[in-house]
Order: sequence, then C-alpha cells, then structure tokens
Amino acid sequence: MEKKRAPLSREKKMAIAGIAIALAAVAVLVWLVGVPLVKFASEPEKFRAWVDSHGIKADFAYVGMVILQVIVAVIPGEPFEIAGGYAFGAVKGTLLCIAACTAGSMIVFALVRKYGMKLVEVFFSREKLESVKFLKSSPKRDSLFLLIFMLPGTPKDLLSYFAGLTDIGVPAWLMICSLGRIPSIITSTVGGSAIGEKKYLFAVAVFVGTLLVSGLGVLLYNRIRKKHENDRKD
Repeated sequence: MEKKRAPLSREKKMAIAGIAIALAAVAVLVWLVGVPLVKFASEPEKFRAWVDSHGIKADFAYVGMVILQVIVAVIPGEPFEIAGGYAFGAVKGTLLCIAACTAGSMIVFALVRKYGMKLVEVFFSREKLESVKFLKSSPKRDSLFLLIFMLPGTPKDLLSYFAGLTDIGVPAWLMICSLGRIPSIITSTVGGSAIGEKKYLFAVAVFVGTLLVSGLGVLLYNRIRKKHENDRKD
C-alpha cells in the first residue's frame, strides 16, 4: 500500500515559486542581454570599432559586460576575455578583465551570503555543488581555493557561487578571486591581442597551448577533488 505524500508546506510552496520566478527571470535576462552580449563579444572587429568610437565609455561598458557575465553564470566568459584583448590590447584588456571579474565575483559572494542556497540553485544543480563540497571542510581551504582558481579549465563561476556558502573571509576571497583568475585571463587576452595585431600563427599557438594547459588543469582538479573525497570517506 502506497504511503500518501505529505502536502507541501506554505514555506516550501513559496520557495518553489521563488525559484521558478528566479529561473524565468534569468532565462529572460540571458535571452535579452546575454545572447546579444556574447554575439557582440564574438565579433571582435565590430567590438573594436565600437570601442574606438566611444573612448573611455567603452572601458566602463566592457567592465559592466564582464561583471554581468560573472553574475549570470550561464553566459560563457571566454568570448569577453578574447574580445577584451582584441579591442584594448593585451595589457589594458587584462587589467580591465581582472578588475571586472573581481568585482563580479565579490558581488556574487555578497549576494550568496544574503540569499544563500536558493540563489545558488538558480544557476547550479545540487550535483555540481556536491562536486566542490570538499572545499568547505578542507583544513587548507583558502590555499586550495586559490590553487584551483589558478588552474585553467576549472569551474570558476561555480566556485564563485560556492564560496559564498562557506565561512571564508572577505579579504581572503578578494585575494583568491583576483589573483586566481590572472593565468586564464592573460592567455585569453594575449590571444585576442594577437588576433587584433594579425599575428595569427602566434594566436593559434596561444590558444592551442591554453587548451592543452586547460586539459591538464581539469585532470589535476579532478585528482584533487577525488583525493579529498576519499580522505573524507576514510
């Protein structure tokens, strides 16, 4: 005989409704803002022409675009990093991108601290959150966070949202999310700058090298994750 399921409480119904509304809002935001931004960043020639015609306003616009990309985690970040290098050059593009990614990560951190798991689950499944849960209990958590952040190919957007669920301090998180993104951003902006300077062979070499390093980064990340999961079971 099947057991009757207990009716959902008012709080659970409100939580489900809130998540559904948040998901719908994100879907609309991605469609109306995210898709055009990705298309804009994916057409570097048009982007550079737009930058050249808008001066310093373009700097602020680019920073705003990257911040939005970090907050709306489903928008891919690589096109913006490559476009930054193409439009602004390797040095300026890197500095703008690091500043924007850091600001976006700090905003995400603050939002998750305020709204908790309900906000995180708008973008990430429980399964994905479980995959980084070892960072919450590791005695070397801050160092491990920085190491994983510095590895190309690791899920930095997921880590940015997960960090807000831990008791990591604001100064420590500021250091991690700023320094940790430098390697992956530099490779993208340098490659984008090379395309802008028509050094196509060098650009291909940078992107192929980045792809290989990212593959190694993913392998190392998975080894670290599995090691900590096994240690926890033991």
